[in-house]
Amino acid sequence: MEIDSSMSAHQQLVVTTKLKCRSSEMLTSLNVAVVDYDAGNTLSVTRALEKVGAKVDLTPDPERVLAADAVVLPGVGAFGDCMRKLRERGMDDACGVAFRAGKPFLGVCIALQVVFEGSEESPCVEGLGLMPGRVVRFEGEGLKIPHIGWNELSLMRSHPVLDGLDGEAFYFVHSYYPEPEGVRDLIGETEYGARFCSAAGRDNLVAVQFHPEKSSGAGLRLYQNFLAWARA
Repeated sequence: MEIDSSMSAHQQLVVTTKLKCRSSEMLTSLNVAVVDYDAGNTLSVTRALEKVGAKVDLTPDPERVLAADAVVLPGVGAFGDCMRKLRERGMDDACGVAFRAGKPFLGVCIALQVVFEGSEESPCVEGLGLMPGRVVRFEGEGLKIPHIGWNELSLMRSHPVLDGLDGEAFYFVHSYYPEPEGVRDLIGETEYGARFCSAAGRDNLVAVQFHPEKSSGAGLRLYQNFLAWARA
């Protein structure tokens, strides 16, 4: 179904409406698993995804994560605690299998940290290791830690999930940030004392340090972009 220049204005409007409905149906039919592992912000992430039309399964079951079309890993808290909760539920393996299977995978907040190999916050705890790199603590004289509040995202390279969001402000709450080993894994940076990695990804994985679900229109745009990317 396409819009033809020979159509009347009414016909074009009808076709446009049908295309929008078809697009909405495609996004809604996508089954998105939100990993529920007692990590704080799962409900707010679920509501934000539902608001932009996602069919969401908020689940503590690794099998349902593996059965989903796309996966969202949210979370707040300390690196070690989050990894412990993921492992207790078998979600560490499920996340790894989902990533290696090529499922579209979005990490939010602490998830940007746990997808790497380890963190200064919990030196003896291994991360998911989906990307090479380590997580370090903010340093700087007079720098308030944690970094709390609105700050801008600067894209280092384009990515469909962050399309149209270069220069937009998002809401942050964190004391640590990742240092990706691979240059191409860095997607976005933010300034706080110095420039730090606030978005990273490779292949079917993208993760952000900020909270899209607390970031008004820009955050909803990110979730909408993720659904479109997952469907593509």
